[in-house]
Amino acid sequence: MEVRAIYKYAKISPFKAREITREIQGLPVSAALDIVAYSPKKAAALVNKTLKSAVANAENNANLKIDGLVVKEAIVGEGPTMKRMMARARGSGSRILKRSSHIRIVLTDEIKIETRETRKAERKAAKKKAGEAKAEGEPLKASAKKPKRKEATTKK
Repeated sequence: MEVRAIYKYAKISPFKAREITREIQGLPVSAALDIVAYSPKKAAALVNKTLKSAVANAENNANLKIDGLVVKEAIVGEGPTMKRMMARARGSGSRILKRSSHIRIVLTDEIKIETRETRKAERKAAKKKAGEAKAEGEPLKASAKKPKRKEATTKK
């Protein structure tokens, strides 16, 4: 089941906020919370607030366990931009754009959490299977064999 939380009109540029959301995408919730808690950026605090809200939604509204949740997507969209003026030389002015963003986090419990231990076990099983196939004398795959290079012929 999917659960989401949206933080609208966050007072930060979407470009700056996307840096944090890219890091947490696809991670288990506990790891994502650790990353945003120890990041010194302003965006991390805003994403942390949204992530905790999504976790609370999952726990209270959908009756899901926090241990099995994974960040399916963390998206930062562009919000409205406030335009301001700043005085410049010779009586001219320049425009200042104060950007805002919408932070959307979707959590799910349907994605399998992949840890180092599970990846190691899968690799070990694959090696064992490959070793058994080699012992039985099965031929190598065509992609494993290197093609022979043709000799370059020179014209005289």
